[in-house]
Amino acid sequence: MSEPTSFYAQSPTPGDVSARFPDLHPAFEQTAAIAEAHRCLYCFDAPCMTACPTHIDVPKFIKKIATGNLEGSAKTILDANILGASCSRACPVDVLCEGACVMHRYNKQPIEIGRLQRFAMDALHESGAPLPFTPGADTGKRVALIGGGPASLACAAELRRRGITADIYDARPLPGGLNTYGIAEYKLPLAESLREIDLLSQLGVTFHFNTLVDAAKLAELEASYDAVFLGMGLGAIHKLGLTGEDMPGVTNALDYIAGYKSGEIATAPPKVAVIGAGNTAIDAANAAVRLGATEVTMVYRRGPEQMSAFSFEYEHAKQEGVKFLWHVVTAGLEGSDKLEALKLAKLETTADGSLVPQQGSEFTLPVDLIVLAIGQATHTEFLSGDKVKLERGRILIDRATGQTSNPKYFAGGDCTNGGREVVDAVADGKRAGIGIAAALEAN
Repeated sequence: MSEPTSFYAQSPTPGDVSARFPDLHPAFEQTAAIAEAHRCLYCFDAPCMTACPTHIDVPKFIKKIATGNLEGSAKTILDANILGASCSRACPVDVLCEGACVMHRYNKQPIEIGRLQRFAMDALHESGAPLPFTPGADTGKRVALIGGGPASLACAAELRRRGITADIYDARPLPGGLNTYGIAEYKLPLAESLREIDLLSQLGVTFHFNTLVDAAKLAELEASYDAVFLGMGLGAIHKLGLTGEDMPGVTNALDYIAGYKSGEIATAPPKVAVIGAGNTAIDAANAAVRLGATEVTMVYRRGPEQMSAFSFEYEHAKQEGVKFLWHVVTAGLEGSDKLEALKLAKLETTADGSLVPQQGSEFTLPVDLIVLAIGQATHTEFLSGDKVKLERGRILIDRATGQTSNPKYFAGGDCTNGGREVVDAVADGKRAGIGIAAALEAN
C-alpha cells in the first residue's frame, strides 16, 4: 500500500487566525495533566463513560495518564472513538462526560476529562507514532461512503479494521466535513482536524474529493459496491425569504466560519447581526467579534430560555461582547447596492400561544453584515423514489445497526438525526460500520 496523502501538510495557514482564535480550553502541561488524572476516582460503574455517546472507557484512559502510559491512554480512546482528538476539543463535555462526573455529588469541580483526552491524543500526534490499529485481512468487500464528515470517517475506520475497502466521496476539496469547515477555530482548528484524518488514513481509507453525488452517481455507486453508507450531513442554511436577501452583506454561518478558517475572510465590518440562537449562531457571532466587528448582535424570535445553544455557549458569547435582541422577527432589509440596515418587529404572544408582530413595533438595526444561522435544510433530494425511507427529509435507520429500509444502504450523522454533536455522528458511524460488516459477512 502506498503512503497516504498528508492532509495536514496541505492545510491552509491563514495569517493571524491562530492569534485571533486561541484555544478556548488551553492544553494541559504534563505536570498539570498528571495531577488532574490523580484526582479521578476511577469509578467502576463510571457515569462519565455512560454519558459519552461512543462510550470511551474514561477511568481507564485517565488511569493510564496517571501512570505515564500515554500511548496506552490514546489507544483506549481510539478503540472507542477514532476521532477522539476532535471530540476532546469540540465535545460539549459540560453536558456529557464532565456533566455526569461523580465529583458533582461532593460539590467539587468535575474531572477535566476533555482536556485530559486532548493531552493523550496530542501526545500521540507529537510522538509520530502510527495509529495503534492495522487494517484487517482483505475480505474482497467494498463500501462507498457519501460525505467525508465524522460519521463517514468513523464508519470507514470500522470497515477497514475488518478488511473491507472503504471509499469516501465528498463534494469539498478536503475531508472532515463540519470538523474541518464548520466548527469554530478556537474549539477545533482546521489543521488539527486534518492532522487527525492523516492518522486515520493509515488504515487505507480512499478519498474522492470534489465529487458531488447526485442520483445518477449514486446509482453508479450502488451497482459497483457491496453497500453504501449515507453520511452527507445536512444541506444549506435556511433563508429569511426577504426581498434583497441576495445582496452583498448577507451570508450564512457555515460559509462565514469556513471562510475565516481558510483565510478567505480576514476581517469583519463594524456592525454585524447574526439571525438565530443555536451553537453555530454563537460561533459565528464570536467570530465576528474576533475579526474586528465593534457591534455584534444576535437576533432571535424567542427568549434566552428557548434558545437551542447550550447555556455555557450563551455565557461565552456574552463574555465576548455579543449583544442579544430577544422576541423580535425580521421584517425586511434596507439598502440597494449593499446592505445598510435590518428591519425588525417586536413579537407578542396571542391567547392561543402564537407569536405575532406587535402593531407599530417595527424598528431598524443598522448593519453592515447579516449572518444567517436559522437551521439547515435536509440534503436527501438525490435519494429519488423510494431508495430509502425518509421522515421530513431525514433518513430513518435502525439505531442499533445504522441500516435503512433498503438493506444495501446504511446511514448516520446529521442526515438521520437533524443535527447533533460530532460525537453523536461518530457513534452513528461506528455502529453502522459494525452493522455493515456483519451484514456483508452474513451474505
